[in-house]
Amino acid sequence: MSFLPQEFQQYIVPGADRCKFIQDWLKSRGIESNKLVIDGKNHILVQFAKSAYNPQFKIKTVIAHYDRVPDSPGANDNSAADWQIMNWAVELSQYPVFHNVRIFFTDGEELGWSTGVSGQGAYGIASVYKRLGIKNDDVYVFDSCGRGEVPVLSRSDLPPGTDKKFLAQFTDLHTRTQRLLQRASPGRWMCLPVPYSDNASFLACGIPAVAVTMLPAEEASLYARELIQEKGLEDAVLNRMKSRQERLQNHIPDYAYKERMPKTWRLFHTPQDNESSLTQESFAVMANILRTLADLNTPA
Repeated sequence: MSFLPQEFQQYIVPGADRCKFIQDWLKSRGIESNKLVIDGKNHILVQFAKSAYNPQFKIKTVIAHYDRVPDSPGANDNSAADWQIMNWAVELSQYPVFHNVRIFFTDGEELGWSTGVSGQGAYGIASVYKRLGIKNDDVYVFDSCGRGEVPVLSRSDLPPGTDKKFLAQFTDLHTRTQRLLQRASPGRWMCLPVPYSDNASFLACGIPAVAVTMLPAEEASLYARELIQEKGLEDAVLNRMKSRQERLQNHIPDYAYKERMPKTWRLFHTPQDNESSLTQESFAVMANILRTLADLNTPA
């Protein structure tokens, strides 16, 4: 028997209008949202009452993509995080003090695999941020957070020669996110290379962003050991262009390292990314992370 309500099952059925589902679900709970169409992608923006924001502190932009690949329920990638953040939005709407959170449910994240970061849906949002000079937000991306009990903070791949100011801002956000995870999940979090999500779009536009995912403890530990033993694994996970070109030139499939990646990631984009693959403890851990994030205030 599922630990999730029937509404979640309706969200992951084939052919579901997921954009409409999110907006209708939120509206039924008194939360208004706006559909933003950017470069043909339908994003959902949730902002709260003016009293929820204090200009003395940084805005926390929280992002989860709602699109999925065809022929996969996308239960973990990324319906679980959508559901967790939708429920968090209900909590935030009743928050007794300011929380400085705005939420985007993004469209087109999965396109990044085939088109590159500029074709990713969130790139349009990040480009708007850049054009408007919005570079002081803390951007948190949550992707595939429905399986396992260990929060994993992405180890991002900033190229040599990265602007020093941007590097300092990113390092500060990354460090503060580590402290956030330590408070929310003491002794039960890791920092590892993670495939890029919508954070890639913001990083490409010069806006610091971090990504958080979840893994079962045994998968996270095994993956950490594999990274030490197989030097090309991190390149494959982060899809470093030089490494990818080398693999193509040598006729090595892009996923030659797939068997060394966590089982959770190998379920992505398959029919096995279904509701039965999710674990109840993930939702408890994520609820604690999101509540800790709501309470976090960083001077602007």
